[in-house]
Amino acid sequence: MTIVEEARIMVARHTILIALCIGLAFATSAARAAEPSAKAFVEAIYVAYQGKDANGFALDTDAAVRRTFAPKLARLIIDDRRKAAGEIGAIGSDPFIDAQDWEIGAVDVTVHDIAAGKARATVAFTSLSRPTTVVLDLVRLRQGWRISDIAWGDGRTLRGLFEKK
Repeated sequence: MTIVEEARIMVARHTILIALCIGLAFATSAARAAEPSAKAFVEAIYVAYQGKDANGFALDTDAAVRRTFAPKLARLIIDDRRKAAGEIGAIGSDPFIDAQDWEIGAVDVTVHDIAAGKARATVAFTSLSRPTTVVLDLVRLRQGWRISDIAWGDGRTLRGLFEKK
């Protein structure tokens, strides 16, 4: 093999390597773009409460609970629901709004990173003339963002409701 042929092979290999790196970079950024941000995750929950005839965010199946909450909290919610057997369990109201009835207009969501893969969302809204703030602790899992706890203005937390039982 001549020096010219070897140079052509090296250039071809170099070109292929660069093309692979560029392709990998685009694939990685596309995958990240497909994953919603922590703020988009929270906003998708609260949009279900906005407007006069809003139905709220449905947590009517175990799968919906698992898509929304971190595994340990999801297990607590699912177990509590089973133990309650159709009656009211530890969660006596909608955990996202801390009420059973609502009429919510605008919702303000702010999210701050608190550690790698963890964030805290503060959600402020007025419902039935009552200003309300709810704080959601979030964790990023392989499947996307999940809620690891919810805190309401009076110091109660969703996880704390299960500890009292």
